[in-house]
Amino acid sequence: MPVARINGIDLGYDVYGTGTPVVMVTGTGAPGRVWRTHQVPALTAAGHRVITLDNRGIPPTDAGPGSFTLDDMAADVAGLIEYLGAGPCRVVGYSLGGIVVQELLLARPDLVTRAVLMASSGRTDALIAAMTAGDIELADSGTKIPPGYAAYMQALQNLSPRTLNDDEKLRDWLGVLELSMVDRSAVRAQLGLDLIPNRLPQYRAIDRPCLVIGFQDDLVVRPHLCREIADAVPGARYTEIPGCGHYGYLERPEEVNAAIVDFFAEEAR
Repeated sequence: MPVARINGIDLGYDVYGTGTPVVMVTGTGAPGRVWRTHQVPALTAAGHRVITLDNRGIPPTDAGPGSFTLDDMAADVAGLIEYLGAGPCRVVGYSLGGIVVQELLLARPDLVTRAVLMASSGRTDALIAAMTAGDIELADSGTKIPPGYAAYMQALQNLSPRTLNDDEKLRDWLGVLELSMVDRSAVRAQLGLDLIPNRLPQYRAIDRPCLVIGFQDDLVVRPHLCREIADAVPGARYTEIPGCGHYGYLERPEEVNAAIVDFFAEEAR
């Protein structure tokens, strides 16, 4: 994996394919390689050069000295786009990555032509606040959760009834989740960054075309929070993918990829 020196940190990234660049920003605790199985092949096949990155605190990317902020993460994405000479470009953000992209759209609109915001929110509601507080408390306690228990709790929180009720698919998911479980103490610096004030009024200043994607069975960022972003951003479009939870881009990748590819294709027409 290449590493670039950006904003005083070493930032890991990968580049796939050739063509018009698309930068993809992941959610809390996730490495950039989560896009590799489904989204990278679909986007490269559609003629895009896909750029993924490991956000601050996700090795090999440094966390930097002390704590960091959403503004720092947005500046890292901007710095990588400039480092690679990829701007202005298309950008995709998921969950915490969606919030990062929203802040990038405000801070550096010159680097973005259009954006896809998946399972993202423009404010903190009571459930997000409670979930985040619980994650922080668990991380700070030093408690180690058995992998099998953590995997089924992740499944309940992030997958749809459609998947949970399919024994064969669920067994596959539980195996993957157990092997890829994130140690919350290792990503402690990212926890809490999604606790944002109501930013919806500020998002009315975003002037780039945006597609907002919600996942019908998402229990983490419920679809109405995604719709609020589409309602706030002038001209933004909202689409909801049925039969998937918070991991919708992995649970229903064909539908998600088609929505992204079609939206990006509009720019060339």
